[in-house]
Amino acid sequence: MSTKKDKFTKKDKKYMELALSLAMARHGHTGTNPSVGCVIVKNDEIISIGQTNYNGRPHAEHNAINNSYENLEGSKMYVTLEPCNHLGKTPPCTNLIIKKKIKEVIYSINDIDKKVKGKSFKILKSRNINVKKGLLKKDVGKFYSTYIFNRKNKLPFVIGKIALSKNNIIYSNKIKKITDKHSDKLTHFLRYKSDSIMISYKTLNKDNPKLNCRLSGLEMFSPKRIILDNNLNTKINSYIFNTANKKNTIIFYNNANKHKITLFKKKGIQLIKSDLNKKKYFDLKLALKKLYKFGIRNILVEGGDELSGSFLKNKLFNEFYLFKSRKNLSKLVAYKDFNCFKYLSQNYKNKKKINTLLGKDSITLYKRYYV
Repeated sequence: MSTKKDKFTKKDKKYMELALSLAMARHGHTGTNPSVGCVIVKNDEIISIGQTNYNGRPHAEHNAINNSYENLEGSKMYVTLEPCNHLGKTPPCTNLIIKKKIKEVIYSINDIDKKVKGKSFKILKSRNINVKKGLLKKDVGKFYSTYIFNRKNKLPFVIGKIALSKNNIIYSNKIKKITDKHSDKLTHFLRYKSDSIMISYKTLNKDNPKLNCRLSGLEMFSPKRIILDNNLNTKINSYIFNTANKKNTIIFYNNANKHKITLFKKKGIQLIKSDLNKKKYFDLKLALKKLYKFGIRNILVEGGDELSGSFLKNKLFNEFYLFKSRKNLSKLVAYKDFNCFKYLSQNYKNKKKINTLLGKDSITLYKRYYV
């Protein structure tokens, strides 16, 4: 049996690093399944690679096996996460590994899914396949922290983001653009890596945002839009409303007349009726639980002071990006201050500076993991 004394070579590490890079490249785009990377080696040469498909299927092992033009008998497989062993919408990966007579499987960590956890090791071992685990365990475990959080808590992993001027203003009638273009690119990268993005109807009606990813070549990975709108007051001439369909827009509401409900449903918008708390705000924890059931796993919240403050106060952000410009904005016109620093200092003590290399903005990442 494999033990803690399993020895790994420098080449083993190199192959697993490649598998991890493959998994990282698909993070946020594999639906309810984790993003996995797989590398197959024979005679010390890489003969195939695979990643989890977009939306989660087929799995990385399946793709790596099917991508190979060589006989896989006697080969070695490196995979970031324990292969699946149960029949779902696709056949078990363990069956394919056995069928192709792969002689050795090295995976980094056990899957947290109870249907899989530790069982694949025994299945493969029983078929005389050499199985080892634990290679790059720390790095791979860190990568899967969002997936582990999802599975343990039945909640999406939530990232917050807000931009401030040097004097802590988040909105001014005079100047709408606070941060520089390099910070903008990071924002769009966060959108690219999230399967959904959330704002309130107030932000929607004020800014008429697109909420899409505008990094060249990655536009098709724009996140699903989630709007919090008690009475369905979203403007029907807004970009979000006019580009809505059943796949890209969800609106939470509490009370609205039948005409509005019919109008929004005709656009294909998914409406979720949800309760309000005593302060007449949505119960955000309940909303997150509902979104998890809808298959949402990674949410980026681009709210204003009010929505961000509610998430911060209730400790619902796993990570929070604070963008701070070198510009001062005037308080002689309509403006809005950011007043949630106390929640950041109280609940998000793990922080580090992010360097965009070319940009001059200050970006701080605050973390609060619940793994």
